[in-house]
Amino acid sequence: MDKDKIIEEIKAQKRLPNLRFEIKERAEAFTKKLFFTLFDAETPVEENIAALGQEFQELADMVCWEPDQPCRDLWVKYLEKLLAILKRLNLDARAIAENDPAANSIEEVYLAYPGFFAIAIHRLSHELYNFGMPLVPRLMAECAHLLTGTDINPGALIGDSFFIDHGTGVVIGETAVIKNNVKVYQGVTLGALSVERGFRNKKRHPTIEENVTIYANATILGGKTFIGANSVMGGNAWLTSSVPENSIVTHAPTINIKNFQKKPNDL
Repeated sequence: MDKDKIIEEIKAQKRLPNLRFEIKERAEAFTKKLFFTLFDAETPVEENIAALGQEFQELADMVCWEPDQPCRDLWVKYLEKLLAILKRLNLDARAIAENDPAANSIEEVYLAYPGFFAIAIHRLSHELYNFGMPLVPRLMAECAHLLTGTDINPGALIGDSFFIDHGTGVVIGETAVIKNNVKVYQGVTLGALSVERGFRNKKRHPTIEENVTIYANATILGGKTFIGANSVMGGNAWLTSSVPENSIVTHAPTINIKNFQKKPNDL
């Protein structure tokens, strides 16, 4: 097959006219500028808010290709939510600083903690998800996923003072509900029992009540699974059923240790 034929075949395979990777790049740029606007001491707020409004409208024109989806108008509503989101994020940062002995300052949390960045982008994308904004909330979530290894679907409902420590490998599904003062460690999955398409728009992911701690690599599955308040989920636990409040759930693996060091009498 000659070059011209190959080129024509490639063009024929590109059947989605709205599949433009510029959308992804613009969404990532919008996400980072929004984060800096809210937290960076040297970023001018008034100037950046104006720029963000323009970028949002351009993004809206690119993703709202259905004629009955006037997404441009969402910016004003979204802007009204930003102060409340910022206040909640400051609670998250304080919870991390107060609960992690490795945190040397609140500034370190904002600058260096991947869990905080993932939470921040989730809260910012969640409001757009609630407004019905297509594609952009998921791209914002993927921006955080790429940078932190933490995958939080923008549909997840997360309460105040949320703490993700380390963050790498954490997966939180679309219909998960997390109440206030929950702590989650690396590798935790709040997932679904089934990924069949027919379960779309149904509660597929677990509910975590207040003051729960979930340690590393625990997996909790199912929309009917509730973890009661004040409970502790041990590392590597696997759950598909509910746990009452004030519970401690542990996983007890069998570990065998052999010492091959020879004693002096054996030499």
